[in-house]
Amino acid sequence: MPSLAYHDTAWAGGYHRHMTDTKTEPATGSRSGGSTSTTADTRPYSPGLEGVIGAESAIGLVDGANGRLLYRGYPIGELVEKGTYAAVAELLWTGEWHPDARLAPEPVPGPVLTALRELPRDASPMDALRTAVSVWGAMQRLAFPPTPEDARALTAFSPSALAAFGRLRQGLEPVQPDRSLSLAGAFLQQLNGERPDAAAAKALEAYFIVAGEHGLNASTFTARVITATRSDLASAVCGAIGALKGPLHGGAPSEVVSQLHEIGSPERAEAWIKDTLDRGERLMGFGHRVYRAYDPRAAALRKVAEGMAGMADWLSLAVKVEDIALRVLAERHPDRVLKTNVEYYTAAVLQGVGLPPELYPATFGLARHAGWTAHAIEQAGANRLIRPDMRYTGPEERHLPD
Repeated sequence: MPSLAYHDTAWAGGYHRHMTDTKTEPATGSRSGGSTSTTADTRPYSPGLEGVIGAESAIGLVDGANGRLLYRGYPIGELVEKGTYAAVAELLWTGEWHPDARLAPEPVPGPVLTALRELPRDASPMDALRTAVSVWGAMQRLAFPPTPEDARALTAFSPSALAAFGRLRQGLEPVQPDRSLSLAGAFLQQLNGERPDAAAAKALEAYFIVAGEHGLNASTFTARVITATRSDLASAVCGAIGALKGPLHGGAPSEVVSQLHEIGSPERAEAWIKDTLDRGERLMGFGHRVYRAYDPRAAALRKVAEGMAGMADWLSLAVKVEDIALRVLAERHPDRVLKTNVEYYTAAVLQGVGLPPELYPATFGLARHAGWTAHAIEQAGANRLIRPDMRYTGPEERHLPD
């Protein structure tokens, strides 16, 4: 059965494994010619904690059955249409809607820039972002509990750090942020060394909004676990970046770009898709662990992509390939709902704004700062150390030979 790619976590062999209550057999062992046994541990076990309620949150609702994503009750489509990333981040942090909220980009402190210069040019941008946040946190000496002020400072600094590394890896010097721009606009300005096209900045802003928050995914859970120990906000975000770096979580919109370029034309799409599935390879941009309907983030980004200048030919290909892929998947898997996920149109937007594909995962991390830090603040507000139990499956008590 072919494995299908999706956003935030991985299908196990292309199917959704449901939570089951499993029981272990009594363990046995020998000791001095005798045997002992223990009572079976019959507590429910859910691999990957699937189906386990690990937190209560007022921040976001991921309604997979109905294809809805709400931030503090507001649909993601409305937030993209009417909001800014600064306003959305403020909403996630405080629960209040301030459409005129401003979050000016901050420059990279000297010690952080020094650390980034020491990294190999071919280092992973995710590693560079994690390193930058770590050094920044060591400088700030953040206290517990985390505050919206801490979240604003960290979120405003990180895009400048990633942009600086993006230039350093090309042998270019970093540039200072234009503080009159939005975070997304200043990120492009610092990457390219010039003021960005307004449409490109708006498109990237939309991506930042749709990627800002998505429930108790692996990286958000990591941030909450770290916060629960009363560690600082920078540590929580470093851990979240580490979790997002894993390919089963961070996704691969750059692979969607490669896939579409390989297909080349709508006429080749159906044969290419069927051949790919026949070989058991992944069809990137389709299927999701949570959504059983069209991913609302993909719908919002498709609308943005359709309004981008210079995207007509490439977007036309993407739309036609999407229609064919959905039909083929429905024919192959009539018992499962496999729809377009956010990675598919993330690829369209990020390619459209001219972002290098190697920066796609770390740019996702920039967008997710708002959600990670909001969850850290919420976790600290009613904190309890997160410490699940585990079932022991090793040998019975035994003794080393004389």
